[in-house]
Amino acid sequence: MTDFKGRQVGYIQGAIRQVPGLESLHRMASMLLGERAPENGRILVIGAGGGLELKALAEANNGWIFDGVDPSPDMLSLARETSVDYAARISLHEGNISAAPDGPFDGAVCLLVFHHLPLEDRIRTLKGVRQRLRPGAPFVLAHVSFSQNEKERSIWIDRHISYGAIKGTDPAKLQEARAAMRERLSILEPEKEEALLRENGFDGITNFYTAFSFRGWVAYAGPNKSGH
Repeated sequence: MTDFKGRQVGYIQGAIRQVPGLESLHRMASMLLGERAPENGRILVIGAGGGLELKALAEANNGWIFDGVDPSPDMLSLARETSVDYAARISLHEGNISAAPDGPFDGAVCLLVFHHLPLEDRIRTLKGVRQRLRPGAPFVLAHVSFSQNEKERSIWIDRHISYGAIKGTDPAKLQEARAAMRERLSILEPEKEEALLRENGFDGITNFYTAFSFRGWVAYAGPNKSGH
């Protein structure tokens, strides 16, 4: 249990250190969802592992129920512990978007996830979220996004790593982190992010959050093309 608690604390502290205004981002996400989701709304949380947004959204909205999906069993365990006070209103599912219930949902949120997904997985996720939302329902997402033109890309990678680093970290470790970010993350420029939302069934796209290397958007599920 001590090891589990240590991982939980480490995850929470790391997220707060690396993401500017994380608590405020959660509040904004809650407000944007609440503009259209009813008091008894059903909300889909993509990348629910860790449970920070689940806890924040459940705490702020007593009537909402949640389905959260995440491919990592370890992160889902952290989510269960983090959001334990609201467990009666939360269902967790191991897997990607295909593991999510069909809905329909009154809103969806995906925070700090998309930069980990290759383009094809990102598109699959966008399509899957759209299919599960009621027409007009809000989708709130935020993740790393900045210019992919050199030398801007390199500058922003350096800034991102430096911002999230613990004071006194070995410079060699920071260099390893920069290399890993270049090789492993799938980062797109903001214009491409918005184009992908439009191409996959969302409209009314608004950039509501810009914080250093992170961007956040709210978009709304367009009408079903089938007419149903």
